[in-house]
Amino acid sequence: MRPLPPSFAPYRWAPSTEELARRTGLDPLEIVRFDGNTRPWPPPAARPGTIAGALADVNSYAHGGHIELTHALARHTGLAPENIVLGAGADDLILLCARAFAGPGDRVRVVGEPTYPLYRIAAGLAGADVRDESPTVTFCCRPNNPTGELGPVPEDRPLVVDEAYGEYAGETLVPLVEEEEIVVIRTFSKAFGLAGARVGYALASREIAAELTLRQSPLAVSTLSAALALAALADPPDLTEEIAERERLAEALRALGLSPLPSCGNFLYVPVAEPEALAEQLLRHGIVVRLFPEAIRITVRDREDDDLLLEALARALDRPAPVAAAGGRRVRHLRATAETALRVRLALDGAGRVRVATGAGLYDHLLEQLAFHAGLDLVLEGAGDLETGDHHTAEDAALALGQALDRALGDRRGIARYGEAAVPMDDALARATIDLGGRPWSELSLALDPGLAEHVLGSFAQAARAGLHVESSGRDPHHVAEAAFKAVGRALRAAVRPEGVGVPSTKGIL
Repeated sequence: MRPLPPSFAPYRWAPSTEELARRTGLDPLEIVRFDGNTRPWPPPAARPGTIAGALADVNSYAHGGHIELTHALARHTGLAPENIVLGAGADDLILLCARAFAGPGDRVRVVGEPTYPLYRIAAGLAGADVRDESPTVTFCCRPNNPTGELGPVPEDRPLVVDEAYGEYAGETLVPLVEEEEIVVIRTFSKAFGLAGARVGYALASREIAAELTLRQSPLAVSTLSAALALAALADPPDLTEEIAERERLAEALRALGLSPLPSCGNFLYVPVAEPEALAEQLLRHGIVVRLFPEAIRITVRDREDDDLLLEALARALDRPAPVAAAGGRRVRHLRATAETALRVRLALDGAGRVRVATGAGLYDHLLEQLAFHAGLDLVLEGAGDLETGDHHTAEDAALALGQALDRALGDRRGIARYGEAAVPMDDALARATIDLGGRPWSELSLALDPGLAEHVLGSFAQAARAGLHVESSGRDPHHVAEAAFKAVGRALRAAVRPEGVGVPSTKGIL
């Protein structure tokens, strides 16, 4: 084999979540990764139904290429299909550009340090040297990873611009590709939340795009990944909240005495004195950040996860936390089936900070009422096959919440165990009693059920290993159901409260 340059350094992945869990003694679900620059959750379309058609035809090639995806990208970017080259993620296209423009003895310029290491790797694999003088091709990451800065556009041509985080910046060089020797590389891994699908695309003049296509492997993107990308394009992400969360997180980091650099990406670059020691302290709390010689890089997730990071940072730095601390009895839980994927973050000692967003309208509302009146902090998010109705999604949301509650209670030592409550709501009156004794049972009587209310409560009790008795009467089905869920919440609040230190059973076990 042709030897690699002496300075060549291969790409190194961070340790797996399972490996980090073994090192820390934590459950893998308790490891929160702030090191990948990916969105905290997949898009709603990322579920089995989206790829069902492609899966049924997985024995065949996409003859002629992914024409539908290419045309959808043309509409998305305002260019022509002939300007688009698909690849297995942005990395595949970076490697393609390096070997297309450079070879042994050529020079490749990499703009900005620190920056994404794959540009140097790609140059080395092509046999080229990384030098600034008289480059054959120049690579530029814009916004830059890891700093987040949106630097000036280099004057070098040909120029390959990696816009992996372009959607967060609000600025792009795409309008220049037809007239100049510029290749813009974009990806579905970041803003679109499809990192595992490995889909990227390069935008270039028709002549350059044709030359790149000649040099790439046929059908670099799988049919399953193409189906996911096509569905994502049909519902592009709104990044408004994520960008606002980036600024909130930056302000909170400044309140801790840190100085994150201004960022146009979905991450923050934070210079610190001893990054390795700080990262190790954060890891003990299940928080994973990306290490650099003089800084840590933090992926912006969402408020709940970012607050976990801020709490852990405050403890590591021995400074007051800039956010309210969540309760100690808390868990993260994932329930995924062929029909639904539901994610739960639950704190028993909460303040009623609740968000349920699965798309199952009424039942999201009812579970929010249950959690709020139980005094929980709850985020329950995900997606299901709502085209078949609410049944699967509502049922699995209740099961996911019950399973999370079961995990948060642990061996149920030191809890009151029993709770009861009566709740009126206009014409409706509901009474609920609950036993967290570990034996699943439900006796439910809703005089008027809007559809699935009894089933959802029964599913919750089953998964939580709780005995639940509910009676609710009234003239309006919505009121009857809502009063019932509120009563269950109030009863649960009493049952989970700390009371003593032992197991609340003469058996000594629940």
